[in-house]
Amino acid sequence: MATRLTPVARIALAIGAAGAAAFAYGSLVERTRFTLRRADVAVLPPGSKPIKVLHLTDLHMAPWQRDKQDWVRGLAGLEPDLIVDTGDNLGHERGIEGIRRAFEPFRGVPGVFVNGSNDYFGPALKNPFTYFVGPSKHMARSKPLDIDELHGYFADLGWQDLDNTAASLDVRGTHFEFFGVDDPHKGYDRLDLITAAIDDLRAEDPLGDETWPDEASAAERRPTVTVGVAHAPYQRVLNSFVNHGAQLIFAGHTHGGQVCVPGFGALVTNCDIPRSQVKGLSVWRHGLRSAFLNVSAGLGTSIYAPVRFACPPEATLLTLVPTE
Repeated sequence: MATRLTPVARIALAIGAAGAAAFAYGSLVERTRFTLRRADVAVLPPGSKPIKVLHLTDLHMAPWQRDKQDWVRGLAGLEPDLIVDTGDNLGHERGIEGIRRAFEPFRGVPGVFVNGSNDYFGPALKNPFTYFVGPSKHMARSKPLDIDELHGYFADLGWQDLDNTAASLDVRGTHFEFFGVDDPHKGYDRLDLITAAIDDLRAEDPLGDETWPDEASAAERRPTVTVGVAHAPYQRVLNSFVNHGAQLIFAGHTHGGQVCVPGFGALVTNCDIPRSQVKGLSVWRHGLRSAFLNVSAGLGTSIYAPVRFACPPEATLLTLVPTE
């Protein structure tokens, strides 16, 4: 004779089945549903040519992830004018093999990059519920990765390292001043070095000036856009970037929450940024200043947490256009 389930048991069984189905979808389907997000940002001086910026982040690459590598390679067909990489490229001690295969078509495209924590250390198994009590902590069993090899490859591509320093580029007739920090999630950021780095940059620029871009008139300087770059969008970093004159900020790290609830959004951010700005394009305000902020949900996950839900992996193509 078959045993009849109680109402409570039937509810528990239904919840368990729904949870298993959601996990299967998030792990087998959505985790590899790579998406290109597009947006226009009006930050260029009037009359400037549009500039396509490809923002890549949080690939957490393992050598066997060929679908991800192929999808990233295909982004070269967008013909970006500039690449911004906000870190966590590696997800395995041999992750550089996948990064080389994914990024090789971008050789010759100017780019800038900063480090994320997983460019220094490999992934480790963690209790996912610890993310609800605050940002993740370093695990002593995390294996060091060969960040020098990663930096060497990026330098070979022609990309500039912005970790706690500044650099400049000319792209399609617009002069860009970049500054960035090493991974804030690990506390490697040195915001105190940014002012000196920009001063040194401008001292070496024969066409530059000695004032912040928004403090000089158009007649006193050449068309310039100031950009801040960081891996993790902690508020202290965003506030400092805005104070230093950033008009546009790039960041990653959050994975967009990675597991989201439809209609509610991200459950966690893994830093102190508000949940409403955990991914996508928004405006970050501090005092009387503001900057556009693009936080990418990124393209990967830890190999120990291979699931996304209501938050597909993404790259971003920002088209910078002139202000009116």
